[in-house]
Amino acid sequence: MAEEIAENADLDIPEAKYEYLDHTADVQLHAWGVDLKEAFENVGMAMFGYMTDIDTVEMLNQTTVEATGDDMEGLLFHFLDEWLFVFSADDFFIPRKIVITEFDK
Repeated sequence: MAEEIAENADLDIPEAKYEYLDHTADVQLHAWGVDLKEAFENVGMAMFGYMTDIDTVEMLNQTTVEATGDDMEGLLFHFLDEWLFVFSADDFFIPRKIVITEFDK
């Protein structure tokens, strides 16, 4: 699952483009970006930012996840669900940066 970060990897942390909105039962994650790919990356980081203090996380390893969906809502659900699975399955996994390398609409 986890592998070492490549020596030439971009470790710069992008600007956070998300906010948390109140909801009667939980929280709403509101994320945006210059395109849908960036918005998905930001909503993933918003989820982890709400659950943990990601500003204190060191980038030591990288993990790959894949998600599919019948529509954008389904894709977003499965994308976040895959990240939650890795978070639950690996005691030491908290992402500091999410980069989508392939995004087919």
